[in-house]
Amino acid sequence: MKRISIAIDGLSASGKSTLAQGIAKALNYLYVDTGAMYRAVALFALREKLIDREGQLDEEGMKASLQRVYLTFRFNPGTGRGEICLNGRNVEKEIRSHEVSKHVSVVARVPEVREKLVLAQQRMGSHGGVVMDGRDIGTVVLPEAEVKFFMTADIEARGKRRHKELVRRGRSVSFGDVLDNLRSRDRIDSTRDHSPLVQADDAIVIDNSDLTIEEQFDHMMACVQQVLNA
Repeated sequence: MKRISIAIDGLSASGKSTLAQGIAKALNYLYVDTGAMYRAVALFALREKLIDREGQLDEEGMKASLQRVYLTFRFNPGTGRGEICLNGRNVEKEIRSHEVSKHVSVVARVPEVREKLVLAQQRMGSHGGVVMDGRDIGTVVLPEAEVKFFMTADIEARGKRRHKELVRRGRSVSFGDVLDNLRSRDRIDSTRDHSPLVQADDAIVIDNSDLTIEEQFDHMMACVQQVLNA
């Protein structure tokens, strides 16, 4: 059976990762969470005090420090997925904090950061058999992917998902703060000069505001099987 590349892009908290993981598991493909890579860089910037109290990033300092950022994925048999490691240490829990979420977009819009991570992502997806999710997978990272999805949902639905996720992880954050963060990330992601969040012309758009995970999964798998069977 041929092994293809599947790109899943979309807004923050639109359910990309959940669906990408499920599809990768069903196909026995590699799953690459590119958002985790940008979150890990944001965590690095916070630890290095490259982001001030007002949320402003020292871009020159970030560029100068990039050579000290080494990212890998380590398979966790307990969860059945790869978890992000920053300079050899597993930071999967740390990168899901609200503090990192607040600052990931200001880090991700730095061209040098994106160039470094895009090259790594392209290497991971160069031989097919991969499901990759993020903001610019279908347009920049894997423009030749055989199947592309673009996930969207209204901001209330996305806010409820993100807030529920954070509460489940033991984070104390208000629903209002989550919505504010999503609005800010949407604005930054869609207006940045370098690799903005845009829908690929040949992407299959899925508005999952009122869809269950099962409904989305079945529809997406049907699209994938159609390509695999062609």
